[in-house]
Amino acid sequence: MLEDRFGRRFYYLRLSVTDICNFRCSYCLPEGYSATDEAPHLTSEEAARVIRAFAALGTEKVRLTGGEPSLRADLPEIIAGAKSTPGIRRVAVTSNGYKLPKVIDSWQDAGLDQLNISIDSLQRDEFARITGHDCLPRVLAGVDRALVLGIATKINAVLLCDGAERRLRDFLCWLRDKPVTLRFIELMRTGDNRAFFASNHLSGAAIEGRLIADGWHLLPRARDAGPAREYGHPDYRGRIGLITPYSKDFCQSCNRLRVSAQGRLHLCLFAEQGLDLREEIRRGDIAQLAEKIRALVLGKASSHYLQQERVGATRNLAMLGG
Repeated sequence: MLEDRFGRRFYYLRLSVTDICNFRCSYCLPEGYSATDEAPHLTSEEAARVIRAFAALGTEKVRLTGGEPSLRADLPEIIAGAKSTPGIRRVAVTSNGYKLPKVIDSWQDAGLDQLNISIDSLQRDEFARITGHDCLPRVLAGVDRALVLGIATKINAVLLCDGAERRLRDFLCWLRDKPVTLRFIELMRTGDNRAFFASNHLSGAAIEGRLIADGWHLLPRARDAGPAREYGHPDYRGRIGLITPYSKDFCQSCNRLRVSAQGRLHLCLFAEQGLDLREEIRRGDIAQLAEKIRALVLGKASSHYLQQERVGATRNLAMLGG
């Protein structure tokens, strides 16, 4: 089992397949995409080798992220490779949903188990202002198609100060009849968003308190689950999750590691650097690759140190998929 010096076990790999994104979200890439790593992206076969190495170390869940993973034409091939890997129980994709209605059937055919779609507002004009794209109806149509196909679907929404109360009301109304999990994510400091963070960061604590007061109850957490604390309510078909990286002891339950689209292992989203696995990946010796990963994980720090404003090498969240 893959374990660090603090006894944390890692059942969950977040594998970026591209750092390119076609959105211009205000909190991530307001000026649009620009390359942060000039090395070539992993091929589909190289991605499969990474997944096999992690599976050999006990990893059970793989999330394919970006940037925007749907920009890769071979994403169904990567999904299928992950799904066919012995030991991998669940394959997920995180997407902005721009191409979702056109591609979701092929993802499901390839073996996709779970889908995360970023929707920061259910108001069309506000969605367009945040993302730079007026495509909310298309994204929502893709979500509905995913649900018809039986794909477990989660919605990611970044908490932003302005309009937070109204967006919460909109989402609560939507969740009464929509069987998705909505995850509110606290805005995180990155290298490029210092001023935006200072004026827009909103703690999830107040929302969590309100949910509890309104009868929402905390649900059990699977060992390969992400960092969200999920809540359910008998009057709602949907669930609500909260990801609060600035909360006390957030890192104690860390169960996930990240590999960039260029084949660098990131022990934390906010690590000082990515650790290069490219040579071992190209060589194709899965046992050797797994052993290097095992050794490098022993260097994982106890915390991300976000409270001290240490953001490491993360210039924006598109670099590693958040």
